[in-house]
Amino acid sequence: MTTLPTVFFLNGPNANLYGLDKSGTYGTESFHSIGERCQAHAASIGLQLEFRQSNYEGQIVDWIQEARQQADGIVINAAGLTYSSVPILDALLAYDGPIIEAHMSNIWKREPFRHHSFVSKAATGVIAGLGALGYELALSAVAALIREGCPK
Repeated sequence: MTTLPTVFFLNGPNANLYGLDKSGTYGTESFHSIGERCQAHAASIGLQLEFRQSNYEGQIVDWIQEARQQADGIVINAAGLTYSSVPILDALLAYDGPIIEAHMSNIWKREPFRHHSFVSKAATGVIAGLGALGYELALSAVAALIREGCPK
Protein backbone atom coordinates (compact mmCIF):
# COMPACT_ATOMS: atom_id res chain seq x y z
CA MET A 1 0.00 0.00 0.00
CA THR A 2 1.38 3.41 -0.99
CA THR A 3 1.23 6.15 1.59
CA LEU A 4 -0.21 9.40 0.33
CA PRO A 5 1.90 12.54 0.70
CA THR A 6 0.89 14.55 3.76
CA VAL A 7 0.35 18.30 3.65
CA PHE A 8 -0.13 20.54 6.65
CA PHE A 9 -2.44 23.46 5.83
CA LEU A 10 -1.92 25.94 8.65
CA ASN A 11 -4.25 28.87 9.24
CA GLY A 12 -3.51 31.73 11.62
CA PRO A 13 -5.49 34.07 13.84
CA ASN A 14 -9.13 34.79 13.06
CA ALA A 15 -9.30 32.45 10.06
CA ASN A 16 -11.91 30.56 12.07
CA LEU A 17 -14.14 33.63 11.54
CA TYR A 18 -14.29 33.31 7.74
CA GLY A 19 -17.82 33.83 6.53
CA LEU A 20 -18.70 35.86 9.61
CA ASP A 21 -16.87 39.06 8.58
CA LYS A 22 -19.50 41.66 7.74
CA SER A 23 -17.07 43.52 5.44
CA GLY A 24 -17.01 40.53 3.10
CA THR A 25 -13.22 40.67 2.79
CA TYR A 26 -12.99 36.90 3.20
CA GLY A 27 -16.21 35.91 1.45
CA THR A 28 -19.30 34.27 2.88
CA GLU A 29 -18.12 30.66 3.11
CA SER A 30 -17.46 29.46 6.67
CA PHE A 31 -14.05 28.26 7.81
CA HIS A 32 -15.54 24.82 8.46
CA SER A 33 -16.93 24.67 4.93
CA ILE A 34 -13.60 25.79 3.46
CA GLY A 35 -11.87 23.06 5.46
CA GLU A 36 -14.28 20.44 4.10
CA ARG A 37 -13.74 21.76 0.58
CA CYS A 38 -9.96 21.52 1.03
CA GLN A 39 -10.22 17.98 2.43
CA ALA A 40 -12.27 16.88 -0.59
CA HIS A 41 -9.86 18.53 -3.03
CA ALA A 42 -6.83 17.04 -1.29
CA ALA A 43 -8.34 13.56 -1.50
CA SER A 44 -9.11 14.06 -5.20
CA ILE A 45 -5.45 14.89 -5.96
CA GLY A 46 -3.93 12.19 -3.77
CA LEU A 47 -2.99 14.08 -0.62
CA GLN A 48 -3.50 13.38 3.05
CA LEU A 49 -4.43 16.76 4.56
CA GLU A 50 -4.02 18.15 8.08
CA PHE A 51 -6.14 21.34 8.00
CA ARG A 52 -5.46 23.32 11.17
CA GLN A 53 -6.14 26.76 12.64
CA SER A 54 -4.81 28.55 15.70
CA ASN A 55 -5.00 32.05 17.09
CA TYR A 56 -1.65 31.49 18.81
CA GLU A 57 1.74 32.09 17.20
CA GLY A 58 3.53 29.46 19.32
CA GLN A 59 1.05 26.77 18.27
CA ILE A 60 1.70 27.53 14.61
CA VAL A 61 5.46 27.37 15.21
CA ASP A 62 4.98 23.99 16.93
CA TRP A 63 3.00 22.68 13.94
CA ILE A 64 5.68 23.84 11.50
CA GLN A 65 8.29 22.05 13.58
CA GLU A 66 6.06 18.95 13.66
CA ALA A 67 5.83 19.14 9.86
CA ARG A 68 9.59 18.63 9.62
CA GLN A 69 8.99 14.98 10.55
CA GLN A 70 5.42 14.41 9.39
CA ALA A 71 4.60 16.50 6.29
CA ASP A 72 5.80 16.47 2.71
CA GLY A 73 4.63 20.05 2.17
CA ILE A 74 3.08 23.03 3.91
CA VAL A 75 0.39 25.46 2.84
CA ILE A 76 0.17 28.38 5.23
CA ASN A 77 -2.05 31.39 5.71
CA ALA A 78 -0.47 32.93 8.79
CA ALA A 79 -3.17 35.65 8.63
CA GLY A 80 -2.21 38.68 10.73
CA LEU A 81 1.02 36.96 11.80
CA THR A 82 2.17 37.09 8.16
CA TYR A 83 3.24 40.69 8.69
CA SER A 84 4.85 40.38 12.11
CA SER A 85 6.11 36.91 12.97
CA VAL A 86 9.83 36.28 12.84
CA PRO A 87 9.34 33.03 14.83
CA ILE A 88 7.05 31.66 12.09
CA LEU A 89 9.59 32.72 9.45
CA ASP A 90 12.43 31.02 11.32
CA ALA A 91 10.41 27.80 11.70
CA LEU A 92 9.53 27.82 7.99
CA LEU A 93 13.18 28.42 7.03
CA ALA A 94 14.08 25.25 8.98
CA TYR A 95 11.56 23.20 6.95
CA ASP A 96 12.99 21.39 3.91
CA GLY A 97 9.89 20.82 1.79
CA PRO A 98 7.79 23.04 -0.47
CA ILE A 99 5.82 25.84 1.18
CA ILE A 100 2.91 27.67 -0.42
CA GLU A 101 1.76 30.92 1.19
CA ALA A 102 -1.98 31.41 0.64
CA HIS A 103 -4.24 34.35 1.40
CA MET A 104 -8.00 34.61 0.88
CA SER A 105 -7.75 38.31 0.04
CA ASN A 106 -5.31 40.13 -2.23
CA ILE A 107 -2.96 41.48 0.43
CA TRP A 108 -1.42 43.97 -2.03
CA LYS A 109 -4.79 45.71 -2.53
CA ARG A 110 -5.21 46.22 1.20
CA GLU A 111 -3.53 48.39 3.81
CA PRO A 112 0.17 49.12 3.21
CA PHE A 113 1.32 47.21 6.29
CA ARG A 114 0.00 44.02 4.62
CA HIS A 115 2.31 44.47 1.62
CA HIS A 116 5.28 42.95 3.46
CA SER A 117 5.12 39.27 4.34
CA PHE A 118 7.67 37.55 6.55
CA VAL A 119 6.26 34.21 5.32
CA SER A 120 7.14 35.01 1.69
CA LYS A 121 10.87 34.85 2.44
CA ALA A 122 10.47 31.11 3.17
CA ALA A 123 7.70 30.33 0.65
CA THR A 124 8.19 28.51 -2.62
CA GLY A 125 5.23 30.46 -4.02
CA VAL A 126 2.33 32.71 -3.07
CA ILE A 127 -1.37 32.59 -4.00
CA ALA A 128 -3.55 35.51 -2.93
CA GLY A 129 -6.86 37.14 -3.67
CA LEU A 130 -8.83 34.16 -4.95
CA GLY A 131 -10.75 33.27 -1.81
CA ALA A 132 -11.36 29.60 -1.10
CA LEU A 133 -10.47 28.76 -4.71
CA GLY A 134 -6.96 29.99 -3.88
CA TYR A 135 -6.79 27.44 -1.08
CA GLU A 136 -7.58 24.65 -3.54
CA LEU A 137 -5.02 26.02 -6.02
CA ALA A 138 -2.43 26.13 -3.23
CA LEU A 139 -3.08 22.45 -2.53
CA SER A 140 -2.72 21.61 -6.22
CA ALA A 141 0.54 23.58 -6.36
CA VAL A 142 2.08 21.91 -3.33
CA ALA A 143 1.00 18.48 -4.63
CA ALA A 144 2.74 19.14 -7.95
CA LEU A 145 5.88 20.36 -6.19
CA ILE A 146 5.95 17.27 -3.96
CA ARG A 147 5.57 14.97 -6.98
CA GLU A 148 8.39 16.81 -8.75
CA GLY A 149 10.59 16.39 -5.70
CA CYS A 150 10.93 20.14 -5.46
CA PRO A 151 12.49 21.50 -2.31
CA LYS A 152 11.78 25.07 -1.25
